[in-house]
Amino acid sequence: MTGPMLDMHDMGTVLFPLALLLTFMYPRIAAAIALAASVLSLPLYLYFAAPGPFRWVVRGNWKVPLQANFYWDNWTIAGIITLVLATYICIRTLRTIKGKRVSRSSPAARGLG
Repeated sequence: MTGPMLDMHDMGTVLFPLALLLTFMYPRIAAAIALAASVLSLPLYLYFAAPGPFRWVVRGNWKVPLQANFYWDNWTIAGIITLVLATYICIRTLRTIKGKRVSRSSPAARGLG
């Protein structure tokens, strides 16, 4: 089960520098790539921080018995916080149109502009 999660994390690790390179030329494309990288990297961090709930949600053959439901590791929690912050920034970037924030009442949000 951890093999696919490691592959996803590796793909996210490749996508983050790509997003960094594209940030200044194409910020919205870079935000989409960084958002995908965050989504790909998050499951491995969640597995390290909360193996009990993760095993409950993701069924599979686990070779190692569960030792604790939650495990506090400062680096893992810092990684989760960093990914959540990156996701927030990416969503804010994707919600902009030509440098302006889109509000629900604006004509651009209703498809009129």
